[in-house]
Amino acid sequence: MPAPKVRMKWRPTLALIVYVVLIAVMALPILVVIWFRAFEVSSNRMAPAEIGALAVAFMLTLGVAYVLTRTITGPIDALIARTEEIARGGKGAIRPLESYGTREIAMLSQSFLDLAGKLVDRTEYVRSFAAHVSHELKSPLTAIRGAAELLRDDDVERPMTKAQRLHFLDNIVADAVRLDALLQRLRELAQAETPVAEGRSNVTDILSSLRERFPALHISGAGDTEISVALPQEAAGIAFANLAENALQHGATLLELKVSADGRTAVILIRDDGSGISEANRQRIFQPFFSTRREQGGTGMGLGIVRAMLSSHGGTIRLLQTTGAGTEFEITMPVQILSG
Repeated sequence: MPAPKVRMKWRPTLALIVYVVLIAVMALPILVVIWFRAFEVSSNRMAPAEIGALAVAFMLTLGVAYVLTRTITGPIDALIARTEEIARGGKGAIRPLESYGTREIAMLSQSFLDLAGKLVDRTEYVRSFAAHVSHELKSPLTAIRGAAELLRDDDVERPMTKAQRLHFLDNIVADAVRLDALLQRLRELAQAETPVAEGRSNVTDILSSLRERFPALHISGAGDTEISVALPQEAAGIAFANLAENALQHGATLLELKVSADGRTAVILIRDDGSGISEANRQRIFQPFFSTRREQGGTGMGLGIVRAMLSSHGGTIRLLQTTGAGTEFEITMPVQILSG
């Protein structure tokens, strides 16, 4: 869910508030001294002028306390209360405060709203992802267990034929291969979402690597292919290999990369001539475990890994509208500026 935005308007800075308060506090004794020097003390009783001076000082003190409460302590206390409510699971607390007081507190509140929104989204994503992982792993595990139990409990008097045994063993091997593929995808996704390395990749090198790994595809490059993007080579290999593999699995024979740069951003268009993506599936392709090739061993994690990998290095990917057959993605990545 997108975080609500703080309404921006003019607000005094925290420094201004502090300086005004300090000047007011420093002015209090000066005003009292000037007041008493201006009048002659004629008795031990407090003169009306003295009472007035004390009253003025008291009122100024109350004014200073109100200003500090209204502009600093009040909004901070409200922000703390919101934090505690969100920590207890109250999503409704992710909303702007009624009053911010100072510009710094308004900016702090906006950062808080952004962070809280991301944490809530992350929590929901992890919960949904865990449910999907459990479901995806349960199916092959159940099949392996069932086949193994049938082989173990084979009737001695009416034993299985060799063909039946081979059938169950083939099922076990196929499910084990699927489990291995799922675990490999999970490792790639974990690597994508927790990047620890910085680096760069040249588009020409990416093209060479794809041609070597996917000889069945005719891979071509156009535009500024000599440009380098801020994506480590290992991450680039995983991301672009997933796109190429996805194209190959959908019957593509051609894969073209068109590269252009605009200032500090590189735009890479990746188009194939495969069967394309139906209109009904366009909104679901980046969802974890969504696959139209589940019977052929598809895990439905490839495009999710690509998006996570690019996002963790400041990039984006989106599906473009195409006419006719084929699929086209647009990738944006920061350009790697070479020093010296």
